[in-house]
Amino acid sequence: MGTTRQPRRGNTRQRIQDVALELFAEQGYEKTSLREIAETLDVTKAALYYHFKTKEDIVVSLFQDLTRPMDELIEWAQDQPRTLETKKEVLRRYNDALTAAAPLFRFMQENQATMRELSIGESFKDRMISMLALFREPDAELTDQVRCISALFTLHAAMFALNDIEGDPEDKRDAVLEVALDLIAQAHHARG
Repeated sequence: MGTTRQPRRGNTRQRIQDVALELFAEQGYEKTSLREIAETLDVTKAALYYHFKTKEDIVVSLFQDLTRPMDELIEWAQDQPRTLETKKEVLRRYNDALTAAAPLFRFMQENQATMRELSIGESFKDRMISMLALFREPDAELTDQVRCISALFTLHAAMFALNDIEGDPEDKRDAVLEVALDLIAQAHHARG
């Protein structure tokens, strides 16, 4: 293995999730075994099984844990007025949630075939539809609907597309957020 892993979180369940996600990203989901996860953590397979019976259980739990802030954001936003300021605040908070869940989204990108097979693929799609509904106005001009959709997907695309561009990761995230905010403002002003 050779690499030293520094789990971000403390309890055993979270350490298992962190190491599994790192191994899935390095080697791929299919090529990573539960035995390998246990060995990397220096725990017995029985200790691993106490928390997770399968690799899918690990991925599903990661998905639920790391996307919970997004679900809470959607719930909050649905109770807010559909103003430009609300939409901007949703984009800001969503950008923060995406940043926190970046390892999960890298896993999803690298393991698309697996994602289609796992139960979380459909719930991710449903979450995206809910997020889009927060921004898009059904009676808006088509170009403004596209701007709203593009604002959201700009945040997603940037997680992958900007990896090869030089610069501070924080500056790149800020630039992406600025573009997304501009797109929402353009769509909103066209209505006003």
